[in-house]
Amino acid sequence: MKNKSNSNQKSKLQSKTPLVSVVMPAYNAENYIAEAIESILNQTYKKFEFIIVNDGSTDNTLQIIKEYAKKDKRIKVIENEQNLGIANSRNVYLNLVKGKYIATQDADDISISTRLSEQVNYLENNKEVGVVGAFIEIFDDVTGKTIRVRKYPESDNELRKMVFYCSPIAQPVSMIRKEAINQVGKYNPEYPPAEDLDLWFRIGSKYKLANIQKILLKYRDSKSSATGSKTRLMEKLTLTIRKKNYNNQSYRFTIKARIFNLFHEISLYLIPSKFKLWLFNQVRDN
Repeated sequence: MKNKSNSNQKSKLQSKTPLVSVVMPAYNAENYIAEAIESILNQTYKKFEFIIVNDGSTDNTLQIIKEYAKKDKRIKVIENEQNLGIANSRNVYLNLVKGKYIATQDADDISISTRLSEQVNYLENNKEVGVVGAFIEIFDDVTGKTIRVRKYPESDNELRKMVFYCSPIAQPVSMIRKEAINQVGKYNPEYPPAEDLDLWFRIGSKYKLANIQKILLKYRDSKSSATGSKTRLMEKLTLTIRKKNYNNQSYRFTIKARIFNLFHEISLYLIPSKFKLWLFNQVRDN
């Protein structure tokens, strides 16, 4: 009787636990995706669906995903017939999610085992927050050694000031209320690779923004991803998104922020993108 009672209590507790939709777009990630998938399957929080979108990979990414799907029924595999890009792939899975909360997981990053549990608890206890992030530990793709830890403020007020200088929440470790997506819409396919900043601006117009004050994700720093052309495109789109929100009443575009963005725009073709990225990392993370 005692065991049966404990079992019933556990069942009732699980029924009250909100379903989380973990979503992962993947493109040619055969070298890393197994580790990324396992970091989700090994979470202390167990009530989740795991939607993985194979975005037209030409390597063994799809085969690896399918092998994991055979072992764990929580994994749902979506196949794009052709490469749609990151924003469109994210919108594909947003049409399918069933969870109260949506957690993003990139195919080359590693979530800390308590990530889902801590983020769900935060959102359950802070109903006014539409998206919550956390600190990320950036590690070298080759050596595996930690390069730096990127920290983000928790306070909504601080994050609203920060949004005109840099992204207030790290996309790879974000967890979003599904109702927030229902209100403000999905990712804008015009803005990759800065589509997350546009979404944070929109969510922040309806909800508060927040970050848990600890490392919940290990972010892989790949030298191939930091090309000058990609960085310049990111800068251009970031400036476009900020400009669109200069008069957004949910944010305060200060004189200091105005000067910063003016110099940022002037620097686009005057200063090499790789140098600016290096300088940004030195200033941002120290």
